[in-house]
Amino acid sequence: MMPDMKNMAKMMSKMGISQEEIDAIRVIIECADKNIVIENPQVVKIKMQGQESWQITGEEKQEEKGISIDDIKTVMEKTGTDEEKSRKALEESKGDLAEAILSLS
Repeated sequence: MMPDMKNMAKMMSKMGISQEEIDAIRVIIECADKNIVIENPQVVKIKMQGQESWQITGEEKQEEKGISIDDIKTVMEKTGTDEEKSRKALEESKGDLAEAILSLS
């Protein structure tokens, strides 16, 4: 039988382990060539023996570095252009959504 959560927390505390739930909206992991975005995350910070670790679960979405798929879709919708033209406009505007839309309008 599993111990209840209250007893589990008490046992962990005796071993010097603490957990803290973090109320996060999005988690972004920046890589050299892309960003990994975790939508609707559940984030727990765990402290044990002077070290901190993070546990993250949620829905993964990858974005190209600097230009998100959502921004490309927005430019496509607002200007009626295809993905290639929308991406190019965003690259030329250094990711500025309004400038990219204006340049294609």
